Amino acid sequence: MTQENHIELKQESNIGFAQENSTDLKTENRIELAQENSIVFKNVTKAYGKNVVIKDLNLEIKKGERLILLGPSGCGKTTTLRMIAGFEEISGGEIYLNDKVVNDLPPGERNIAMVFQSYALFPHLSVWDNITFGLQLQKLPKEEIARRANQALQILHLTGYETKKTHELSGGQKQRVALARAIVKHSPYFLLDEPLSNLDARLRQKARTELVKLHEMFQPTMIYVTHDQIEAMTVATRIAVMNQGKIQQIDTPHTIYHHPANTFVASFIGSPAMNLVQGTYENGVLQVGNTKLAVPEPQQALIGHRKEIFFGLRPEAMQPNFSAGTLCGTVEFIENTGNLKTVTLRIGDHNVIYVQASHSRQPLETIKGVDFSWSDVCLFDSESGENLDLFS
Repeated sequence: MTQENHIELKQESNIGFAQENSTDLKTENRIELAQENSIVFKNVTKAYGKNVVIKDLNLEIKKGERLILLGPSGCGKTTTLRMIAGFEEISGGEIYLNDKVVNDLPPGERNIAMVFQSYALFPHLSVWDNITFGLQLQKLPKEEIARRANQALQILHLTGYETKKTHELSGGQKQRVALARAIVKHSPYFLLDEPLSNLDARLRQKARTELVKLHEMFQPTMIYVTHDQIEAMTVATRIAVMNQGKIQQIDTPHTIYHHPANTFVASFIGSPAMNLVQGTYENGVLQVGNTKLAVPEPQQALIGHRKEIFFGLRPEAMQPNFSAGTLCGTVEFIENTGNLKTVTLRIGDHNVIYVQASHSRQPLETIKGVDFSWSDVCLFDSESGENLDLFS
């Protein structure tokens, strides 16, 4: 059984910037939704001519969560974000904000704050005017505009930059101005499209922390697009892994990493990714590379009558053995990244695995194999690629 695009939701508190406008919604625009759902995709499709980029997407996003849309380039994550904002028309299905269908609602009427990859700042305007531009269009009282802008400047450490033009700012400062412009809207929806991609590694780490703190302060529903796994794992309360216009798995970062739903998620998440080796199974014995492994009874029950499966194990879940090891192999290469060493271990004529070790009393070049716990092993169907433990 596949569970693409489906999630089990638990009741959570109703949080967000704005008051719900449930009293003035038209009956025809209502559906019965659990109170914790802020944004819902129902059988949504997006196509450009004959090119279908989003395929029958069903997605429920909780109020106040930080949902990361993660996947390779071209997987449909940015298109999904832009459909929420109203910048892309959907080709089929329905999108709900709270319990209102917004298929035909213009972007300006969706009360959404968005941070673009390029920041989209006005170069001829000052920092202050960039931050307050949207509020001025709304014709809010000057006192309210000043209150919101000053609060954002203080939170994002931009006090003193009010009169500067954007060309005078660093990349990190521009990113904070874009965030300030978004948070002053007091929107219940906070959309971010690769917001940290233009920053260097040091600034990205700091910016990730700031984003989480901002969210905890205002608690909007945050949908965040990235291809960066570190951003996803550190910022998200849940991650939706996408590929070819479909959600492959949606869950907490811990579950996504340790219990991938299929071989795509297993091979996409992690650096190095999970080792996946095709093995042959017969009478309780699994041949992996040149080694025959005695399979414990719980894993035998998962394998059932299958003759071939994929054996999955994270690089850090193995312990080097310098005499033999549960899984035997020979060292081909060692990559030293400072705090970690990654060993390329050949375990068969056509199979290599990666083993990570932080330290060792013996030279890693002398490894003869690795030991592991079967509780760390993921087994996948050789045809569908589905995790046998999750879909048994």
